Amino acid sequence: MRVTKGAKIATGTALLALGVAACGGGSGGSGGGGDNPRAANGTVYIRGCEPQTGFVPGNINETCGGTINDFVYSKLVKYNTDTAAPELDEAASIDTTDNTVWTIKLKPGLKWTDGTPVTAKNYVDAWNYTAYSPNAQLGSFWFGDIKGFDKVNTQDPDGPDGPKQAPKPETDKMSGLEVVDDLTFKVTLTSPVAVFRTKLGYSTFAPLPDAFFKDPKGFASNPITNGPFKFVKWDHNSQIVVAANPDYAGAEKPKVKQIVYKMYKDDDAAYADLVSNNLDFTELIPPSALAGDKWKSDLGDRAIEGQQGTIQTVTFPLYDKEFGGNADFRKAISMAIDRKTITDKIFNKGRVPIDSWVSPIVEGYKAGSCGELCTYDPAKAKEYLAKAKAAGYTPPKEFPIWYNGDSAHKEWVDATANSINQALGSDAGFTVVGKAMPTFAEFRDTITQHKIKGMFRTGWQMDYPHIEDFLNPLYKTGASSNDGLYSNKALDEKLHEADTSTDPAQATAHYQEAEAMLAQDLPAIPLWSYGLQAGTSKWVTGVKVTPFGELDPLSIAIKEA
Repeated sequence: MRVTKGAKIATGTALLALGVAACGGGSGGSGGGGDNPRAANGTVYIRGCEPQTGFVPGNINETCGGTINDFVYSKLVKYNTDTAAPELDEAASIDTTDNTVWTIKLKPGLKWTDGTPVTAKNYVDAWNYTAYSPNAQLGSFWFGDIKGFDKVNTQDPDGPDGPKQAPKPETDKMSGLEVVDDLTFKVTLTSPVAVFRTKLGYSTFAPLPDAFFKDPKGFASNPITNGPFKFVKWDHNSQIVVAANPDYAGAEKPKVKQIVYKMYKDDDAAYADLVSNNLDFTELIPPSALAGDKWKSDLGDRAIEGQQGTIQTVTFPLYDKEFGGNADFRKAISMAIDRKTITDKIFNKGRVPIDSWVSPIVEGYKAGSCGELCTYDPAKAKEYLAKAKAAGYTPPKEFPIWYNGDSAHKEWVDATANSINQALGSDAGFTVVGKAMPTFAEFRDTITQHKIKGMFRTGWQMDYPHIEDFLNPLYKTGASSNDGLYSNKALDEKLHEADTSTDPAQATAHYQEAEAMLAQDLPAIPLWSYGLQAGTSKWVTGVKVTPFGELDPLSIAIKEA
């Protein structure tokens, strides 16, 4: 997802202070007056979007569902909303002596919203369900470190377009999971993984109640949960409503009674509601408002700025011979993109060009891993295009960059297409065009079904602040968010070497070596990293934005009239 290590994180201590959290909620902006209308029923309104799959934790790898999932489900670990450092949540302890065998004990008294207790078995059953490949869960890859994963998860031998199907797994239970008692379970990995504890805060590692297994499909739209908020209803393409969970046992309780996640057709409509105080929070300020810092004058002290661990890329469908191109073609495209001009003019410098596949704010970031391939050089771009054609690749006459039309991507996609066309010239033999799909859910469905015809925008929001999170889920063979189906045996081996290193510094060095290997094939083109621009209404206070670029819903409170 998302749309998320060295030893410091792996041992549960703070990695770094990211300085992302910010407070908003003043008297700036227009509209309103008098008594606070939010006080009557304790409800606040937040910008949301239509999830791709629903609310089964192991089947979510995008931010529309993930943002809500993170606070309706509690997990073993949570991430500090100021620093992103991992902290124990439902776990009372997570112990290991060798980073291979882990003993996990739950806190007593935890409950699901149907009143049943949260048990060790709920975790083991959920993980086995997600890992079992016939269940087709998007997050199955995350359990690949657990002993016995290869017995529950099989791969399609000839890919999504071939006639063959994946063989049925030997079993539906990983041998590396063992329930010890109601509150204790053991996890045995195939080899040491120092960052395993840190990963346990990711949404895929959430438990599932017994009720889930009676009706998985129905559960996805109306889940029983265990977090600070409980699910109320989902009106598709309109709103999702959650309410404070009165049985939540965590230390920090919600300060509002209910949150309505409102969906909009575009960012400009949501922003207009924010300015007029009809929307209480959005973290998506459209380019039209970023221009000339208009958003700051519109919102006054309701504007929020900071950093976040999110990057923008463009990915190629490497499973498609027509639109996957070859390495030289992809290099030509990258060097034809004028990142600085686009970020300056479209985003008013609210984005920063990157020459890496990793966010600059995470541990292990190394500038320049993309090398000259992420620089704007029309002459060299033309040279790479000539090499690509000489090697036998002929691009289609029209080459799309696909994006979802329900968010503010049109401006930068069109600017990127224009940059490529101008740099490569009229004799390039093809034209790059921006093309939109109506909704994020439709866009992601087309990508995950491997049916997309053209380049497509991809962004990655960190799950935890470490280089590993920007590599394994995206570029390892068979990984859950490897949207282009990239596969490189040498890269896989280097990532495995990094994963199993017991020395944190050596592990980071291996991850950096793996990242540098991406420049050989360029399966995805790095574009820029996100700054944080968000805003609140005049009706709320205490708003905190996490290092993940999301609202902390436990922070938002209704301002007293």
